[in-house]
Amino acid sequence: MKYFPQLLLTLFSVVLWVGCADEPESIPDPVVFDDTPYNLEYGQLPIPDLPEDNPLTIEGVKLGRMLFYDPVLSEGNVQACADCHRLPDGLSDTARFSVGVRGETGERQAMAIFNLGWHSNGFFWDGRAAQLRDQALLPIQDPLEMDESLEDVVAKLGEQSTYQDQFVRAFEDGEINPENISLALEQFMLSVVSYNSKYDRFLRGEVSLTESEERGRVLFETEFNPGFPELSGADCQHCHGGINFENDQYMNNGLDIEADFDDIGFEKVTKSPTDRAKFKVPSLRNIAVTPPYMHDGRFQTLEEVVDHYNTGIQESSTVDPAILMTKPSGLQLTEQDRTDLVNFLKTLTDPVFLENTAYSSPF
Repeated sequence: MKYFPQLLLTLFSVVLWVGCADEPESIPDPVVFDDTPYNLEYGQLPIPDLPEDNPLTIEGVKLGRMLFYDPVLSEGNVQACADCHRLPDGLSDTARFSVGVRGETGERQAMAIFNLGWHSNGFFWDGRAAQLRDQALLPIQDPLEMDESLEDVVAKLGEQSTYQDQFVRAFEDGEINPENISLALEQFMLSVVSYNSKYDRFLRGEVSLTESEERGRVLFETEFNPGFPELSGADCQHCHGGINFENDQYMNNGLDIEADFDDIGFEKVTKSPTDRAKFKVPSLRNIAVTPPYMHDGRFQTLEEVVDHYNTGIQESSTVDPAILMTKPSGLQLTEQDRTDLVNFLKTLTDPVFLENTAYSSPF
């Protein structure tokens, strides 16, 4: 009888094994389309005018974020969109011109990506993309940038089960094609919002500006008045007005005389000589972390930018009249004025946005 307990243990193990063997294997849940809306938070910004035919969904934004950070979109799988739009730099590039997959540089400075839902006049410095979904595909195909064909991108994504499943979750037709790639990238870029700078907290009554920052704010918002220098301001809100600090226009801000126009800008799109050397007016949010400045990145510091508007305006046939009127006397800003103005611009930096993991790499 001394072996009886051991026998019982053996029999119990066999019964347990048989019982487990009879249990059916667990079947994973099927991958299905999921149109759960994405909760877009934008603080005190006005309601954005988002595309009705591409509503933001959790799965669509997720897919766009994956694509944005995946070098599979480039020739040789070596460069992602995020390589020229880095989050710590406001989703911009601090190089004057970004370097593409073949080691060649682009022709303009990479624009920052945030608050694009509040832009209503096209994308790129020259506005050649009417919608954000159009903009999304062009760098992929540009020989100076990612230099890949959309056909090859579709083929490469189609080989990965992760993307096969995510396209099904994100789109009702579940297809991996250029249109859905562009729509997913559009959704992710529209989800990127900046609204928590010191200036925003100042507007909400949460913090106070320093004396220098407040003087800079007043200069920024006050119109140029050469007849009364003590009342005259920098008149920055003329081009960078409103809560998003831009005006949805294309303008020539007096960088060059006509003979020095190397880039015709908006004219390339409109074919109108009256748009020569005009470029999209960018938002000044996060401007302190997105150098260099202007479409060609010619200025490395905010101080250089302020000096340009103070004394460096160049005359040409398409320069904005309001800017040109400051040329005879300059803005008459003192050294302290220039310091105060730059200090105010630094209050537009949004540390919450710059550290938001929802905009960082998902890999």
